Amino acid sequence: MATATNEKRVELVRGLGAWASAAIVVGTMIGTGIFLKPAEMAREGRFVSIVFAAWVVGAVLSLFGALAFAELGAMIPEAGGEYAYLRRGFGPLWGFLFGWMHSIVGRPSSLSSIAAGLVRFLGFLIPAVGAPIFTLHIAVPGLTHLIAPYDFVFTWAQPLAVFWIVGMTGVNYLGVRLGGAVQVFLTAIKITSVAIVIGVAFFARSAPAVAVPDPIWPSGLNGGVFSAFLAALAAALWAYDGWEDLNLVGSEVENPAKNFPRALVGGVAVVALIYFLFSAACLKVLPFAAVAVSPHIASDVVEHVAGRGAAAWITIAMVVSALGSMNSSVLSGARPTYAMARDGLFFKVADGVNAKYRTPGRALIFQCVLACLMALTGTFEELTSLFIFAGWIFYGLAVVALFRMRRSEPDLPRPYRCWGYPWVPGLFVAGALALTFNIWLERPGRSSIGLLLILAGVPFYRYWSGRARTQSASV
Repeated sequence: MATATNEKRVELVRGLGAWASAAIVVGTMIGTGIFLKPAEMAREGRFVSIVFAAWVVGAVLSLFGALAFAELGAMIPEAGGEYAYLRRGFGPLWGFLFGWMHSIVGRPSSLSSIAAGLVRFLGFLIPAVGAPIFTLHIAVPGLTHLIAPYDFVFTWAQPLAVFWIVGMTGVNYLGVRLGGAVQVFLTAIKITSVAIVIGVAFFARSAPAVAVPDPIWPSGLNGGVFSAFLAALAAALWAYDGWEDLNLVGSEVENPAKNFPRALVGGVAVVALIYFLFSAACLKVLPFAAVAVSPHIASDVVEHVAGRGAAAWITIAMVVSALGSMNSSVLSGARPTYAMARDGLFFKVADGVNAKYRTPGRALIFQCVLACLMALTGTFEELTSLFIFAGWIFYGLAVVALFRMRRSEPDLPRPYRCWGYPWVPGLFVAGALALTFNIWLERPGRSSIGLLLILAGVPFYRYWSGRARTQSASV
């Protein structure tokens, strides 16, 4: 029986226009990855040709994914993105597993890795940031032959990363329009900073000749070369990641039929061009071997050309760039958590929209707590690998759901249809499968932990869904 205490539920507001939608796509993609991943790609790829091949294939995969997600977003403009698509395409369990992965593993590891990258930038300006506070030696007695001892070094970087995560969560708690406006501003700064690095490098003298020339082509194609390419591709895809974040705030995008395809496809194309130019600029100024060992490649390029002072200014711009990526990641990341809690399929503490600011405040706080814990325990490279492995499993599954809904619901309104269907989405799914399998082979320990965390959601789903059915039957 209804009571007087049952009030009308406060809903999210469609406050993200065309510019804010595009800024979320571009702003999330251009964050820490482009400033840190080129060095990892050079180390993993070992050849210039493999590095550029990874950039190109990563751009194509991201563009194909964006084309498929544009159809999904325009067709089902709901909060939660893949959570909504998988529920409709495969059933509630699959949607839940995405939301569980996203809330427990995916977005906290993404946010914490962005924060770790931001603090690494600060380390160029203030070397003391990386100074150790204490070291914890972890070893399992009697099993050291199976589990190698590990030294966990706690530095000032970890609490600083927590500080930035909390700060950007506060900005997004105060309203989606404020978060969107901040995103447009920060995206403009980060694009400008990347353009400056590219311009400075291309107008500078080329790298001086070295005794050992840059390794351009591998001597032959074999399994080792293919493995190196996939490892470089995984690093590139972290730099490209973020194009799908707009779908997570689908219920807050104005005119989704037009803004989804424009923001997704246009955003990925612009970012791909910027990344390709940036990588070419770095290799023009520095030898390949120097790029491979650089902890902050953009700062090193500018310092090499224009001196330490100019490098300091560009590093400050990179910090702002990371803040922009973190802002859009925080803004979009809490929405699946909110959507599941709203449906009774997650911890109740994450449910509810703030009546004053019209934001999913509790879900934002829940996300912030988990991200802070991860920021205290992992490194940038470890956290990004965990995120890519977990995230791309569900990117691929969401596009498989697109195939399924084309057959099961052919009359569902589709304001935008994926270009190149079925080949474009099919190639995206194949690429996602190859990528996740290779990451598992390269990093079986952390990947297996991520997979176990995803599967741990099954008993939670059974409990929450059973409780929801019981409550519905009693009404």
